[in-house]
Amino acid sequence: MQFDKPATINPIDRLKVVGQPTRRIDGPLKTTGRATYAYEWHAPDIDYAYGYPVGSAIAKGHVTSIDTKAARRAPGVLGVVTTLDVGDLPKGEKNTAKLFGGSEIQHYHQAIALVVAETFEQARAAAALVNVSYAAETGAFDLRDAMPDAQTPDPSTEPESAFGDFEAAFSAAPVTLDAEYTTPDQSHSMIEPHASIAIWDDDAVTVWTSSQMIDWWRSDLAITLGIDKDKLRLMSPFIGGGFGGKLFLRADALLAALASREVGRPVKVTLPRPMVPNNTTHRPATIQRIRIGAAPDGRITAMAHESWSGDLPGGGPEVAVMQTRLLYAGANRMTAMKLATLDLPEGNAMRAPGEAPGLMALEIAMDEMAEKLGMDPVAFRIANDTQVDPEHPERPFSYRDLIGCLERGAETFGWDNRPAPGTRREGNWMIGMGVAAAFRNNLVVPSGARVRLDDRGIITVETDMTDIGTGSYTIIAQTAAEMMGVDIDQVEVKLGDSRFPVSAGSGGQFGANSATSGVYAACVKLREAVASKLGFNSTDAVFENGEVRSGNRAVLLAQAAGDDGLVGEDTMEWGDLTEAHQQSTFGAHFVEVGVDVATGETRIRRMLAVCAAGRILNPITARSQVIGATTMGVGGALSEELVDKRYGLFVNHDLALYEVPVHADIPHQQVIFMDETDPYSSPMKAKGIGELGLCGLSAAIANAIYNATGIRVRDYPITLDKLIGELPEVA
Repeated sequence: MQFDKPATINPIDRLKVVGQPTRRIDGPLKTTGRATYAYEWHAPDIDYAYGYPVGSAIAKGHVTSIDTKAARRAPGVLGVVTTLDVGDLPKGEKNTAKLFGGSEIQHYHQAIALVVAETFEQARAAAALVNVSYAAETGAFDLRDAMPDAQTPDPSTEPESAFGDFEAAFSAAPVTLDAEYTTPDQSHSMIEPHASIAIWDDDAVTVWTSSQMIDWWRSDLAITLGIDKDKLRLMSPFIGGGFGGKLFLRADALLAALASREVGRPVKVTLPRPMVPNNTTHRPATIQRIRIGAAPDGRITAMAHESWSGDLPGGGPEVAVMQTRLLYAGANRMTAMKLATLDLPEGNAMRAPGEAPGLMALEIAMDEMAEKLGMDPVAFRIANDTQVDPEHPERPFSYRDLIGCLERGAETFGWDNRPAPGTRREGNWMIGMGVAAAFRNNLVVPSGARVRLDDRGIITVETDMTDIGTGSYTIIAQTAAEMMGVDIDQVEVKLGDSRFPVSAGSGGQFGANSATSGVYAACVKLREAVASKLGFNSTDAVFENGEVRSGNRAVLLAQAAGDDGLVGEDTMEWGDLTEAHQQSTFGAHFVEVGVDVATGETRIRRMLAVCAAGRILNPITARSQVIGATTMGVGGALSEELVDKRYGLFVNHDLALYEVPVHADIPHQQVIFMDETDPYSSPMKAKGIGELGLCGLSAAIANAIYNATGIRVRDYPITLDKLIGELPEVA
């Protein structure tokens, strides 16, 4: 199906199932331990072996030798696979860093060997006996030091934009801001580490793994193993979180496949938690410069946003300037990105790549500018709203209600009671309130599905779409139930198997809207098959209450299916609607904090997120996505930072030292969804929301800290050491 015209009235608009607050259909499996995650898949007749990886002890250079004799003699060891044994392997299309093979070391903890044994403990003990010699080279690990040599990235990343004459307008502006902001390297820190099981059957292999994107992984793994794609089956029915860290093929899947082929046994491999931050991808650090010029009435006349980030050779930038091209009005504007070469682990997508770190800077700058102008921060943002793409004024937004989000949030949160900076005290706590706009582009990706109807009237959906804890099972079931006119308990959803039609996968906030649209398309095919079999006109047929009706004739779906059942399969493809209309999601974050006057400790007291993201497919799962995202934003604001890169190593590489928020850090969170649909987005009239809740939240906290203390911090995370030096004076 081609979606190339705005959606009109369709069966989804009935909202009997879609849009209703439906509890997750996979919840009972997960709460009772019956959901099978990657490392847990088991069958009673399979004799598993266990692999334990060895990571590089240097960040740059070459492996000169690997002595495995002691490891091979250790109890229970079945074999050792080394990077020198396999030699240079072809690299898939999605990864910047190579995962395994050859002597070159690109980053610390790059996988260089795997020890396979009868038990996990035996494999781990033997891995410590592998003796590796290196020829180390000097690496570049600090973005600040590498800034002078940073280059303009590949033009395909759209590294620069300009509209009007920024320099002239900025020089002429009566009120200006020129400030630098930094965001640190961050780790995804999902609950489930990267894990895989590989089983060969002659020249074909099945891999159970934890993957957000089944087809991407399958393609790249087949390339690296040197086998036909149709000889590889990938399965990932349940995933314990990803946040972008499982978008691309990872070393555990490749190591499991290589080791299983080597020892002739099914092999389980998991990356130990301390290997995850250095062996896999992470959100790269940024240094950002923002300049804003405005007239005394608050109208922005000039805006520039420049960002520097780093990656391995061949990598790309953290696209932190993208939201600045679209979020606020202004006749003269410029954005630019520079990319430095760093010998750190690969920098790549982490929840809301680009907008998350970009808004951490931009939304502080907007607050600083509002203060310079003597304007309320909410009023300043509203005054600079735009209903068209500022750099392409002929291109309107398909639907944009940022003003509605800000006004609704301000009223709900009690923004009128916001104190002047540093003036409100409750005992030892200085209290402040902050606001930030939220923005994330609406992306759509081709997505396919197959829908079956059997003689019991059961609808079965098959798609390789994944559920990373987001509720994919449930919203897909809701979509099929709505389209086919049945209750949700009459729908069975099968996900995460490469034998199924290729879907959008989970990432970029495109998963829910794209995947449900693919199911919509497949259901249209199934509806046509049912109508054709019954001799109905498919455009007139009504699917409702488990039957199909046309005129005065009604037939049960189970009866229509017959003994052999019926099948509908299709892929939703996307036309050029985004060329004429900019599609984005919007929101507003409001936060109240307390800062201890003696220690600088910051505590979140209240949080409110107001989101405008098209039709909300399921308010329960959507709310869970938003509060998960805002929790992540608290970590980004106050604690999360991969540190100490003197030797190219993130030393705080576990959840003891890489500090993510815990229950005590998070108060009750309120979420409001604006009532809207966007027919330009999809037949579902929905948009993504899983990343919008993160975008801007950290800046709202930073702005609240300033309001509480009068201390402006522009370097994340805002730890107490960045406040305490000025606190005695404030107090």
